[in-house]
Amino acid sequence: MRKILVGSIAAIFILAGAAYAQPAKTQRSAASLECSRQADEKGLHGKARKKFRSKCLKQAKKTG
Repeated sequence: MRKILVGSIAAIFILAGAAYAQPAKTQRSAASLECSRQADEKGLHGKARKKFRSKCLKQAKKTG
């Protein structure tokens, strides 16, 4: 009985720790959303999308 109780308590602590370890969702900037929207319009995926978004975000930092 004691082993079951200890095992249950340990499982609860492990699961609770995993819940707290989840990263917090961050807000995306307006520039990031706009660059993503433009990439979607162009139908970009994979490396081409990453390259486009990188250039787009650099331009957004320079102009804004």
